[in-house]
Amino acid sequence: MILARSWPHGLRTGLLAADADFSRIWPNHAAGRIIDAMLVRERTAADHDAVAAFLAANDSSRVARLGTLCEPLDHPALLAVDDAGTLAGVLTYVMDGTACEILTLHATRQWQGTGTALVAAVRSLAGEAGCRRLWLITTNDNVDALRFYQRRGFRLTALHSDAVTASRQSLKPEISETGAHGIPIRDELELSLLL
Repeated sequence: MILARSWPHGLRTGLLAADADFSRIWPNHAAGRIIDAMLVRERTAADHDAVAAFLAANDSSRVARLGTLCEPLDHPALLAVDDAGTLAGVLTYVMDGTACEILTLHATRQWQGTGTALVAAVRSLAGEAGCRRLWLITTNDNVDALRFYQRRGFRLTALHSDAVTASRQSLKPEISETGAHGIPIRDELELSLLL
């Protein structure tokens, strides 16, 4: 029900937890809680400048992972737009054969369901495209991301020891030495969800 067939034109969220499909998509919300309504849709050419500014504000204009540097704007994106028409979140992704990588995911506010809606939408899109795996890379300091993705069914599948250190030296020198909670940023962690 949430992942409507018309989703290329927009996916509406804002259902009650009592909805029959709710627990599959929103497993961590208590029954009866109303999630803020938002529209999740694909990025269009008209969104370019707003998405570029959003990614820049979240230090994600360039992403280093697995020894490569890429620009998320070069890849497809899903946008979460709230009822006021404000950009609430952006998820960029890379489809590659039977796998879909979540390249970036940022929301303007935590705990509003934005990230969950974006992940549900890309999961649906990847499944429809025949992907068997949804995956991403995060850094060892990003405990919020580790919590978020694991609560949505992702599992830790690889540790790329000192990958961030190598990227800082050769690809993206602006990567901070220390991240969230004072944790030194050294490693890339890979998380996957089988579809």
